[in-house]
Amino acid sequence: MTERITVLDVSRETFESLQKFESLLRKWNPRINLVSPSTLADLWERHILDSAQVFALREQPVRHWVDLGSGGGLPGVVCAVLAKELAPDARFTLVESDKRKAAFLAVCKQELGLNMTVQPVRAEALTPANADTVSARALAPLAQLLPMVARHLHPEGVALLPKGKSYEAELEAARAEWQFDLAVHPSMTDASARILALKEIKRV
Repeated sequence: MTERITVLDVSRETFESLQKFESLLRKWNPRINLVSPSTLADLWERHILDSAQVFALREQPVRHWVDLGSGGGLPGVVCAVLAKELAPDARFTLVESDKRKAAFLAVCKQELGLNMTVQPVRAEALTPANADTVSARALAPLAQLLPMVARHLHPEGVALLPKGKSYEAELEAARAEWQFDLAVHPSMTDASARILALKEIKRV
């Protein structure tokens, strides 16, 4: 499935960096369970391409991208690798409170030469980042996620949030307390999933 990354029209160097990230993830996963072992056989489709499509929905220019609950670097590390070629002025902050996973992310930063800072704290404890892009993948239901997103998003920024088949129910629950401009994008990797692009996020 690696050939599908070509939808982003990246260089061989960027592709090789993604392959190196894949190797790091496979090496570390038995020790700290970065992704479900059942998904390793389809790692490119389920995780790398799934993360890369988030980067493809970015708005220009990207200056500061914050990824909340980064875990195994999905989508944060993948987006930072792509940005090295496609948005070279962008810097990334990956927020991961699990110290073991944060250590993995620090290795990725060093091994892949990424413009990236790892914050081994909870998103609620981090000083507001004023980021123009905030992402979070499989971190929390939308109603629980939006306080963290709103804390770190610039008023004119965009949140890019991959969601599964329950996205409509999550949106309905979130609208009880929040208002936002919304664009819903189909997922390339799961027909039932969507990527939500939210702007102007405010409490009702």
